[in-house]
Amino acid sequence: MSDDKKPLGLRGGSGTSHVKQSFSHGRSKAVVVEKKRKRVIVPGKGGAAGGVGGRPAGISDAELDRRKRALAAAAAAEGERKAREEAETKARETERAERRAERDRKEREEEERQQALRAKEEAKKKAAEAPKKAPRAEEKPAAANDPAAAQAAAQRAEAGGRAAPKRDDQKKDNKQPRQQKGGGNDRRRSGKLTINQALAGGGNRQRSLASIKRKQERQRREMMGDAGGEREKVVRDVQVPEMITVQELANRMAEKTAAVVKALMTNGIMATQNQSIDADTAELIVEEFGHKVVRVSDADVEDAINVIEDDEADLEPRAPVITIMGHVDHGKTSVLDALRKTNVVSGEAGGITQHIGAYQITTEGGTLLTFLDTPGHAAFTSMRSRGAQVTDIVVLVVAANDGVMPQTIEAIAHAKAADVPLIIAINKMDVEGADPTRVRTDLLQHEVIVEAMSGEVQDVEISALKGTGLDNLLECIALQSELLELKANPNRAASGAVIEAKLDTGRGPVATVLVEAGTLKKGDIFVVGQQWGKVRALVDDQGKTITEAGPSRPVEVLGLNGTPEAGDVLNVVASEAEAREIADYRAQAAKDKKAAAGAGTTLDQLLAKAKADENVSELPILVKADVQGSTEAIVQAMEKVGNDEVRVRVLHSGVGAITESDVTLAEASGAPIIGFNVRANAPARNAANQKGVEIRYYSIIYDLVDDVKAAASGLLSAEVKETFIGYAKIKEVFKITGVGKIGGCEITEGVARRSAGVRLLRDNVVIHEGKLKTLKRFKDEVKEAQAGQECGMAFENYEDIRADDVIEIFETEEIERKLD
Repeated sequence: MSDDKKPLGLRGGSGTSHVKQSFSHGRSKAVVVEKKRKRVIVPGKGGAAGGVGGRPAGISDAELDRRKRALAAAAAAEGERKAREEAETKARETERAERRAERDRKEREEEERQQALRAKEEAKKKAAEAPKKAPRAEEKPAAANDPAAAQAAAQRAEAGGRAAPKRDDQKKDNKQPRQQKGGGNDRRRSGKLTINQALAGGGNRQRSLASIKRKQERQRREMMGDAGGEREKVVRDVQVPEMITVQELANRMAEKTAAVVKALMTNGIMATQNQSIDADTAELIVEEFGHKVVRVSDADVEDAINVIEDDEADLEPRAPVITIMGHVDHGKTSVLDALRKTNVVSGEAGGITQHIGAYQITTEGGTLLTFLDTPGHAAFTSMRSRGAQVTDIVVLVVAANDGVMPQTIEAIAHAKAADVPLIIAINKMDVEGADPTRVRTDLLQHEVIVEAMSGEVQDVEISALKGTGLDNLLECIALQSELLELKANPNRAASGAVIEAKLDTGRGPVATVLVEAGTLKKGDIFVVGQQWGKVRALVDDQGKTITEAGPSRPVEVLGLNGTPEAGDVLNVVASEAEAREIADYRAQAAKDKKAAAGAGTTLDQLLAKAKADENVSELPILVKADVQGSTEAIVQAMEKVGNDEVRVRVLHSGVGAITESDVTLAEASGAPIIGFNVRANAPARNAANQKGVEIRYYSIIYDLVDDVKAAASGLLSAEVKETFIGYAKIKEVFKITGVGKIGGCEITEGVARRSAGVRLLRDNVVIHEGKLKTLKRFKDEVKEAQAGQECGMAFENYEDIRADDVIEIFETEEIERKLD
């Protein structure tokens, strides 16, 4: 800083000073710094800025008056607040004092009332004892002649009858606790109750209002004359199931558990309250206690499903349910495709229907028709059977160029078993070689007589590809439905049949249900087979979410707790508890039935089966499919694969994606995993790669069955075919040191090979069979020797050879076998 410049600082109240500043290498420098002085304001005097008359600097008179008025207003408000708080405090104290006085008044009144009751009881007791204890004759004159004694007796009677209550001022003066019955102190006035006081003052306790009420009730019963009588016993209807615990039985009878246990012991049954007893024992105990027995069964839970008999007035027309059946590749799905005017086949592998599909269409005339499309392969026989059971009309599709085939015959049998009318649709009339007359003639062999041959079964010639004849088919269906007069009551609890069920990722268990009666609504609680649920959503065949489904309408139902079996019956129940109870009962019944079937096998049968299976090879597999019907069909097909030597055993089958637990089971059993229209999730794929488990995916059942047959054929023992190639005769036997016995032979027929098998014949009897150790001509080892040549032969591990023995030479060939 230069000398000609003044230091910067605040105006009025600052000063300067010199400070020496040191640097590195011994350098230093003087620096002028500014020092600020603190401003001090003294009340009543001018500040550093020169305030006048106690007024701060820069404050006008108006501002000063305004500040004074604000201070005065604040002081006045503070005073009012304090006065208000004091008034509220006094009011609260007054109110507390009034409540305390009121409580004391009520306590005094209660005490006086109790003392009056006690005095009355004492008077009654003395009146009752007076005749028994009459005064002696010599005492009466003394009491009568002595006024002091009479006065003392009167005072004692007065003190014994009722103690006069003390005044409040007397209590305050004496400061003694109030006396109660027995001379004890009132503990409610004496502060905290100690343990010693509680133990020592047992006689000072006051009677409770409950004890007084009980005494009054006893007195009332005595006055009514039923003091010694017992209350009338309530006889109850006790429901007794097949098994019940002792405690539950006691609760149903409203008896003490200890009394029930005692009754059981009396009858020689040692049971605790948590043990179960059978229905007969429970009935004996119930009758012993005087109650009525109502025998119930576990199957009574099924009564929650109401079997409603509909009145004719409530029935309304419903759409017919038509099932499309026929042989593989006869055009069933193509016919349905043409009727729906959508492409169903494109979504199926190879044009083969893998599942039962349910669709509803509307004709040009406005008629609703519900169609079920069942697979045509022989493995899906059971699925077609379920389709026939829920249907009203069966449309049997037969190809005009192919005629009646095995699956066609099965479809006819299913339709006859279900007792439903048939309509024959002769398809592929546009194909070269179509012969509808041959189809009609072949149907005669199976007792199906069409109208063209003077029968009652309708037949229509159609072409699904060209779209011809479909109108006639719809007319036949409408005519047949009119003859059937199909009706149902939509205004009742719904019931239906499960067409198909699957485990969908993201939606959980999904069941395709065909509603048969009533209306299924969103929010309904239902039970289906061994599963139950609440309708979370309803999806129609077009993929749209709907709120309700009437009779003959197929819908997908979401909200199940598990995957039901295809063909199970769905019933709507009143509550979730009923649904869960019915499902649990059915699951337990199925489990007991399975266990009983296993337990019914005798030991001899088990041993015979084990002996029969001793030489049978098994191919274990795991099956996972997308829907329940496919799983069932695959398992049935696997059971048919095999013979007496080999068979396929399905370790586990289920619906849904392949999981890590499936891989673990497959690894433990050495089995491959078969996935039908499903895939393994990421953890399952990683586990399969680590553990070396084979996972195979299929979308067509033909390929699956063929591959499993090929794998099972590998377990068959190969067929051994033996081919004769020559004979040799031993002329002389030579013994060579270090080698053993060698036969000098002559090939009499065929050829002798080193790798062939040989048999040693002595007098036309086989005494040894094995392999050649050596085959020599002169000193050289050769591979074969021709007829007429001489050679030397030695057997492996056998030396008992003699002259004139015959050696038979043959070759074996293994032929692989395959399952049919």
